[in-house]
Amino acid sequence: MSLTLPRLGSGGRERPGTGLLADCAGTLVVLLAGVACYWLFPTSLSFLTGLIALALLALSLDLVTGYGGVATLGHAALFGAGAYGAGIASVHFGVGDPLLLLLVGAVCGALAGLVSGAVILRAHGLPQLVLSIAVVQLSVEIANKASGWTGGSDGLSGIRPSPLFGLYRFDLFGRTGFWLALAVLVLTVFVLRRLVRSPFGLLVQGIRQDPVRVRAMGSPVYPVLLRLYVVSGVVAGLGGALAAVSTRVVGLDSLSFTSSAEALVMLALGGVGTIWGALVGTFVFLWFEHVVSAANPFHWLTLVGALLVAVVLFAPRGLYGSLAARGRRP
Repeated sequence: MSLTLPRLGSGGRERPGTGLLADCAGTLVVLLAGVACYWLFPTSLSFLTGLIALALLALSLDLVTGYGGVATLGHAALFGAGAYGAGIASVHFGVGDPLLLLLVGAVCGALAGLVSGAVILRAHGLPQLVLSIAVVQLSVEIANKASGWTGGSDGLSGIRPSPLFGLYRFDLFGRTGFWLALAVLVLTVFVLRRLVRSPFGLLVQGIRQDPVRVRAMGSPVYPVLLRLYVVSGVVAGLGGALAAVSTRVVGLDSLSFTSSAEALVMLALGGVGTIWGALVGTFVFLWFEHVVSAANPFHWLTLVGALLVAVVLFAPRGLYGSLAARGRRP
């Protein structure tokens, strides 16, 4: 039996009616924006690479929260699993190929998503939120105790990626890391755009809107959300592996509750339930934080807080979500 969903006319969520051409055009915009950033900010490529890694974390959180309706504050566990997976593969097993390290990070993120999702999805509402916090705190404790593999509180250093395709070295300016990160982001955005418009994506959105109705129609709920969590883990693991390859060090902060909370803030800033909202929110939050902290190192947190309050009051659907809702208004 098929599931028919109504068009989402509010909240800035995307309508499932556009096709392959629109997704290609949107992905091309991301690519052109990345190329423009490369030429406009040639001395900030390392920062932009880290921004892309955190954008992947925000995208993975958007999948489970914006599209699946799962309340979680522990998504950094998936990001950290990818970072530590790539770091351990490089330091302890001598893996140097950056593409293989990204693959290792994606697999580790998927496994972390499978394990944490199996626990978190057993609850709903506030208990689900508490379980997600417990998962991320357990992840930090495990990484801290396994210091022989992870470096503990000192961090895991000594990650040495080999030249990309044997030709392009990871230099101090971050050129190779930036282009690799941009390629991963463009491919991920395209795949996720197709995923959320697929029958699986529509089923996930139907579960968010009315899980009782979906279950009554004979469609499973828990297995579908668990598969969504695994896909989200792949995206977050890619982001963690990118961060590990570009910075060549992995710390406990990649698993911290603070990282999960910041990802949720980025998502709320751009717009929940939209691929573009997650990207816009990540860019605005991190760039604003970067510029303001450099201009005013003593009171920059106050300015960041003021920005968030203003967005919540005057653009409750997020920056992109509010603009999209205005554009659809007759």
